Amino acid sequence: MFQIRKSGERGYANHGWLESYHSFSFSSYYDPKHMGFGPLRVINEDWVQPQTGFGTHGHRDMEIITYMLGGELSHKDSLGGGSAIKPNQIQRMSAGTGIRHSEMNAHKTDVAHLLQIWIEPSVNGVDPGYKDHDLDVATITGQLGLIVTGDRAEAEAKKIAFIHQDARMYAGRLSKQSLHRELDPARKGYLHVAKGSLNVGNVLLQTGDALLIEGERELNLDVSEQAEVLFFDLPA
Repeated sequence: MFQIRKSGERGYANHGWLESYHSFSFSSYYDPKHMGFGPLRVINEDWVQPQTGFGTHGHRDMEIITYMLGGELSHKDSLGGGSAIKPNQIQRMSAGTGIRHSEMNAHKTDVAHLLQIWIEPSVNGVDPGYKDHDLDVATITGQLGLIVTGDRAEAEAKKIAFIHQDARMYAGRLSKQSLHRELDPARKGYLHVAKGSLNVGNVLLQTGDALLIEGERELNLDVSEQAEVLFFDLPA
């Protein structure tokens, strides 16, 4: 089963300093048909205006990934950490037993554009932690490259992000190509188009669109120009 979720169907909020689209129910946006997909609970596309941001707030028992599309975002946390991430970097936060942090766009003129992704963990009460990761651009160019995994040994070997869930997240920067991927029909798949456009069969997917996948054995993408995508391999 392939199900299309168009960009314009997402929830939307404009707070002046923050413009955000919600792929799943979040904050004041509530849609009982879109509460998440497997353990994938949140994909928010955010634009944060210069010298504004999210003040100190708390999380617990959630795996949170920040994927930068433009600009930069700085954070400070209750563990004593602090850094700024930019495109070609992601940040992983395991909230675990509880963590407080702030996220600010400290730049004077540039808007921060990002995807914030929440994945429910398979186990609660882990020690909280943060880690920034540089993306290996070569591994995500022209293909879907693994950037987040629930396999700790794989994460350490490949120097990618580890989360406490049997899930994998891939990124791909694709250009004028066809891409074939084998799927496990016993698992779910979720494709999010971060930039550009592509075709799945005769269906055009554009920026902000998503494809929800269940019970399928293969995925075929055709890119006529350029696209940046995220693909999630999720437990059913």
